[in-house]
Amino acid sequence: MESKLYQNRTFETIDYSDQSLANIEFVNCEFINCNFSKSDLSNNDFLDCTFKNCNLSLATLRNTGLKNIRFSGCKLMGLDFSACNSFLFSMNFDDCILDYSTFIYKKLKKTNFADCSVKDVDFSNTDLALAIFKNCDLSNATFVECILEKTDFRTSKNYSFDPSENKIKGTKVSHTALAGLLEKFDLSID
Repeated sequence: MESKLYQNRTFETIDYSDQSLANIEFVNCEFINCNFSKSDLSNNDFLDCTFKNCNLSLATLRNTGLKNIRFSGCKLMGLDFSACNSFLFSMNFDDCILDYSTFIYKKLKKTNFADCSVKDVDFSNTDLALAIFKNCDLSNATFVECILEKTDFRTSKNYSFDPSENKIKGTKVSHTALAGLLEKFDLSID
C-alpha cells in the first residue's frame, strides 16, 4: 500500500470518527475541531503537528508516530499512548482531558502538561524527568517505577506516588501534597 504525504495543511471540522486511516504522513499540519473518536490511526506518522479542540478519545494508536505534537483543548480519553511508535515520541498538552489514558514505558522527558485533567492515567515505568504538570488534576494517576527526577508537580493537585518505588531526585512538590507521598506509611499528618 502506497503511503500518502500531507505537508503544511490545515484540516478543519472534519469527522473521522470510527474510520481507519493508514499509511499517511502528516508533516507540519494543523487539525482544528476534528473528531477522531474511535478512529484507527495505526501506522500513521504525525510530525510537528498541532491538534486544537479535537476529540481523539478511544482512538487506536498502534505504531502511530507522534513526533513533536502539540495538543490544545483536546479530549484524549482512553488512549493507549504506550502502543505508539517510540522513535522521536514527544508531545505537549495544554487544557486537555487525558483521563483513563496509558503511557506505560514511554519517554516523556521534558513534557509539559498545563491545565489538564490527568485522572486515572497510568504512567507506570515512564520517564517523566523534567516534565511539568502545571495546574493539573492527577486523581488516581499511577506512578510506579517512574523516573520523576526534577519533575514539577508544585501547582497540581491530587497526585500520589510512593517515593521508594520511583526515582525522585529533585522532584518538585508542594507541601500540601506530602500526605499523598507518605500514604503507604499510614501516618496521621496535621
